[in-house]
Amino acid sequence: MHPASQLRATKSRKLQGKVIVLGITGSIAAVKCVELIRELIRHGAEVYPVMSDAAEGIVHANSIEFAAGRKPVTRLDGSVPYIEMFGRGGRADLLLIAPATSNTISKIATGVDDTAVTTYAQNALGSGAPILIAPAMHETMYDQPIVQQNVAKLWSLGVQFVEPRMDEDKAKLADIDSIVAHVIRRLGPPDLAGKDVIVIAGGTVEPIDDMRVVTNRSTGAMGIELARSAFERGGNVELWLGRHEVVPPRWLPIKAFETTADLLKMVKGITCDYCLVPAAISDFAPRPRAGKIPTAKGRLTLDLDPTPKVIDAIRRETKCTLVAFKAESGVTKRELVARAKKSLRESKADFIVANDLKKVTKAKTALTVLSAKGRARDFEGPKAAAADFIWEVVAHPRRG
Repeated sequence: MHPASQLRATKSRKLQGKVIVLGITGSIAAVKCVELIRELIRHGAEVYPVMSDAAEGIVHANSIEFAAGRKPVTRLDGSVPYIEMFGRGGRADLLLIAPATSNTISKIATGVDDTAVTTYAQNALGSGAPILIAPAMHETMYDQPIVQQNVAKLWSLGVQFVEPRMDEDKAKLADIDSIVAHVIRRLGPPDLAGKDVIVIAGGTVEPIDDMRVVTNRSTGAMGIELARSAFERGGNVELWLGRHEVVPPRWLPIKAFETTADLLKMVKGITCDYCLVPAAISDFAPRPRAGKIPTAKGRLTLDLDPTPKVIDAIRRETKCTLVAFKAESGVTKRELVARAKKSLRESKADFIVANDLKKVTKAKTALTVLSAKGRARDFEGPKAAAADFIWEVVAHPRRG
């Protein structure tokens, strides 16, 4: 068994059964294609690499063969593999060109075909197959008006792009994580396509004085996974993020908050189709004191005042599908569900996700999703899979 096969679907099955042709062109970023291929395989994909002559000068074909478990196409011959993949009814589900140079982008946009990669691209365009392009070049080349016209032309033809990272005067290849997320979004269930989604995640931080704070143990992991899953399902996602321990994807739009008061200001005029609130928002906050409370022997007593309920403020502002979260600790399943139902009624949310903190680890969780219509669904497993499960329930409330 080739080592690539041992990696298949070790992260997820989101690309299981999908055939992806990876076009590699002559950018220095081609050295990242080994990692990109392996990550696509970890989500279940079958990857068929194709290389331009210029790409072979950057990364050796043997490296790409090792990563994909099959020889890359570097020269075209009478076997016409591009027809097998992108002829009418071809096998491929997607043509991903990463990295794509300005030269290759402009050739595809103007119908020029003089490399193995452009041959695959012209046939994919002709058959209507999905195409995703991840550019990589110097910033001045990317900003060149003719290149931008060609990018716009390809967009108009249905080709989609993964925006490059602008850094050190370069339009660098997007993060591998970002490219894979865009691939999953392009090939996955589009049940949130065109929908505006806000996920409020992380924990609040309430000041005691200018130095000290009251906070909680939220890592932000569940909310970040919910935002990622919503993006992969085609949603227009915005992540509102408080104190967190898990690094969020840099390609997700993020708005930061610290206190409950910050959130109450942010929800004024909120508009979206879905709002999920897994954030650990303080129920109580101290009255902050100016300066720093002097260090002294003896006891310091804090008076904590109840904070307004952010979930109630959201419901007053919008009729969106609202998903509340209820965390308890060390209670029976029956008591957990009873408390969640009470919170669901009081918040007037459409769904509530309830869990027992004793059953939550850094990577895994156990939860119950309850709907306002009385349905309940249970899940136990990794947080990434839990996020997909929650969206299945919320986006398809009549199933199950």
